Amino acid sequence: MTKLLRIDASSRIKHSHSRQMADYFQKKWLANNPNDEIILRDIIKNPLPHLTDETIAGFYSEQPAMKAATALSDQLVKELMLADVLLISTPMYNFSVPSALKAWIDHIVRIGYTFNFDPDKGYEGLVTGKKAYIITACGAVFSDEAMIPLNFLEPYLKTLLGFLGISEVEFFPLEGTDSDEAAFERSKKAAMEKIDKLLLEDN
Repeated sequence: MTKLLRIDASSRIKHSHSRQMADYFQKKWLANNPNDEIILRDIIKNPLPHLTDETIAGFYSEQPAMKAATALSDQLVKELMLADVLLISTPMYNFSVPSALKAWIDHIVRIGYTFNFDPDKGYEGLVTGKKAYIITACGAVFSDEAMIPLNFLEPYLKTLLGFLGISEVEFFPLEGTDSDEAAFERSKKAAMEKIDKLLLEDN
């Protein structure tokens, strides 16, 4: 049985394009893999706190009192490590990830848990053997040549996941959600077709 960890990061609930496409992905996934487990982590409905002084101190302490501050982070890391597949649905806010998603990232990027460092070998990602699927929603059309340099969302997530050891990363971008209806419909159709093709090939 495969475990799929789904992270939803859009502040919009009912009218979120990224959430709706993630619903489509999940529905198709379960249709093809009815016995798989879906772990839902909605970081808007259940927001995560940003790192505090106590949390960071706990990352580097073995004292029980200090480790209590990392309990949530430990849980989030465990969820990620036990999952076989990671599905993230996120909008682009101000050219990058929402602060809610950054909070999740800061909790799960931990030395000794999701990556290691060796002075001779450098950094080593420990989150291996997993695939990541990223559904993004952007108000503008960031595939346009003039807009590409402003898209920090996709390269950031690809770099981050690669650092952790996840090299198989697929993006499903939804574009023009607030500015170009035709572009949005094209990207929506392309994303759905890509999901259909992907899940067909995996089965």
